Amino acid sequence: MKKFLMLLTIFSLLLLSACSGNEADNTGGNEKEQSKETFTIGVIPVQTEGSMEAAMDKLQSTLSKKLDRDVAVEVYPDYNGVVEAMNYDKIDMAYFGPLTYVVAHEKSGAKAIITQLIDGEPFYYSYIITHKDNPWNSLEDLLKNSSEADFAFGDINSTSGSLIPSIELKDREVYKSEDDHSFKSVRFTGSHDATALAVQNKQVDAGAIDSAIYNQLVDSGKVEADQIKTIWKSEKLFQYPWAVHENTDEETIKALKEAFLAIEDPEILDAFGASGFTEASNEDYESIRQAALKEGLIKE
Repeated sequence: MKKFLMLLTIFSLLLLSACSGNEADNTGGNEKEQSKETFTIGVIPVQTEGSMEAAMDKLQSTLSKKLDRDVAVEVYPDYNGVVEAMNYDKIDMAYFGPLTYVVAHEKSGAKAIITQLIDGEPFYYSYIITHKDNPWNSLEDLLKNSSEADFAFGDINSTSGSLIPSIELKDREVYKSEDDHSFKSVRFTGSHDATALAVQNKQVDAGAIDSAIYNQLVDSGKVEADQIKTIWKSEKLFQYPWAVHENTDEETIKALKEAFLAIEDPEILDAFGASGFTEASNEDYESIRQAALKEGLIKE
């Protein structure tokens, strides 16, 4: 009888131990599953000021409801930070500039799925602007006196603020690099609004900027349109893409597309100077890819 009671006790202890182990395993599994629930989005800093914060909070809420999971949107301090975050699996989705998207696609397989519409069109331009008091009415006029002009690009990884205008200036044989050019000086301001304000305040004589962001700055009153002249305009550029990580499942992609296409909130749209959203694909950015290849920013 004693042996039977001893065996029964041992069996009970083993059973309790096994149950506790399973509960721990289940708890660990649930914690791991919960840690994957938050869908993270990185956003490039299209402007230096914090005016995007409220709009990003609204975007988080909108996407969280549609995806039925927590969504976290973070504005990164620079363009390259978003590329690296995607490359190292730190984010699930990103709002890129066209150039940074092309680089991210090459590095980590990021896939464009959505872009914004500006006045109903998915295009924008690179502008070169100058102050109204300057005598130049065209890029040709400026370049005749380039040695007297201080020139500004935006972020070095910006499509319209750096890549496209730098190619134009290289083709005109007045610019090779920040240290090799025909201007009085060349600088990178880090953002489109910083460039616009530098031109308006006569800190530089001319600068390159995203047309949509320029118009947004004018509409918001941050830049005075009557103080600025546009002296050069690029060919059409396909708008900034929202791209997902290469491992994103089709169900999530479908939900994201539906969520963005349904956005009508003016605060969210205004943060991107958008009138709405439309679908995008990798093929839409082939011209930017070719420009990046030409500049040696990516390789075949």
